[in-house]
Amino acid sequence: MISPFSPLPLSCGATLANRFMLAPLTNLQSAPDGVLSDDEYKWLTMRAQGGFGLTMTCAASVQEEGVGFPGQLGAHHDKHLPGLARLAAGVKAHGSHAVVQIHNSGMRALKRDGLKLMCPSDNEETGAEAMSLDEVRHALDCFIAAAVRAEQAGFGGVELHGAHGYLICQFLSAEINKREDAYGGSQENRARFLLECIDGVRANTKPGFSLGVRLSPERFGVDLLEIRDLAQRLMREAKIDYIDLSLWDVFKEPTDEKHKGKSLASYFTELDRGAVRLGAAGKLTTGESVQRCIDAGFDFAIIGRGAILHHDFPERVRADANFTPIALPVSAEHLRAEGLGEAFVNYMRTWKGFVAEGV
Repeated sequence: MISPFSPLPLSCGATLANRFMLAPLTNLQSAPDGVLSDDEYKWLTMRAQGGFGLTMTCAASVQEEGVGFPGQLGAHHDKHLPGLARLAAGVKAHGSHAVVQIHNSGMRALKRDGLKLMCPSDNEETGAEAMSLDEVRHALDCFIAAAVRAEQAGFGGVELHGAHGYLICQFLSAEINKREDAYGGSQENRARFLLECIDGVRANTKPGFSLGVRLSPERFGVDLLEIRDLAQRLMREAKIDYIDLSLWDVFKEPTDEKHKGKSLASYFTELDRGAVRLGAAGKLTTGESVQRCIDAGFDFAIIGRGAILHHDFPERVRADANFTPIALPVSAEHLRAEGLGEAFVNYMRTWKGFVAEGV
C-alpha cells in the first residue's frame, strides 16, 4: 500500500513532498484586471503551509478575450508578473511545488463590449463566433506566453486546463468543434490545439519546469473513449509530467450506460502511463477516500472541498488517517479563519448547503 505522504518524483526532475494536490479552485478574489490580491495570496499560501505537496492556482487567464470569471487571476499581461512572483515565492517558501493553471474560457467567457466570444465553431447557444486560423494561432501563442510568464515569476510549472468545457475542451469535443481545417473533424485534428500547446510550452520553458494537463472524461461534449485514447497518447509521448482527471466522483461508474460495469477511474488507471503521473479529483473529502484513491491506482489525490474547509487538510490526515472534515453547513467565520476572503466566502454561499444562513 502506497502512502499518500510518500514523495512523488516527476519526470521533469521536481519531486512533490507528498501526493496531495490542491485543486485549481475558482475563488473570484483577484482584482478586476486579474492582478493578484492579498486575499488570493493568503488563501493559496495557507494551503502550501498546510502541507499540500503541490499548490495550484485557480484557472488563470491567458487572454483578455478568454476571461471567464469576475476576479479571475490573470497571467495574460506583464502587469500580472509582480503578483505572480509574490505568489510563487510565498508558496515555495513552504516547500510546496507551485503551479499556475492556465485557462481560456472560449465560448464560456464573460461577455464584454468590444471582445469577441471565441469558439472553434459558431455556437448558437452562446453567440460565440468561429475562430479564424489566425485567432487559433494567437490563442496558442497566448497559452505559451502565459506559461513563460509563470516561469519568469518563479513558478515550478503550469497546468493546461483542458477540462470543463473551456476552450481546449471545446476543441476536443466533436459535439462543439465543427471545423473543417486542421483543428477539426478527426479525433487527431481536434486534439491538435492541445498538443501544440504542449509542444509550445515545452519549447519555450526550461528543463525542470513541470507541465500537467487537466481533462474531463465525461460531459461537456466529450467522449469517454476519446479522452481515454488521448490520455494514453499523452502518456506514450511523455511530453508532460502528469494528467489531472476531473471525475466529479473518483469512485463512480461512467454515466454512459454502454461503458458501465467498471469504474470510470479504471479506464485511465489501466493505461500504460510510463513516467507520466496520474491524479484525480472528485469527492476526496476524507483521509479514507484519499487512501482509496491511491489504492485504486492513482499517483496523487486532488483535494477541493476538503481544502476549502481545512487549509491544513494533509496535515490533519497525517495525524489521523480517518480524518473527516467539519460538517456542513459551516459558518462564514469558519471559512474566514481558514483563509477565505469575502469574495470567496460569498461565492461559497452559492454552493447549496455549504455556508450556514445568516452567519
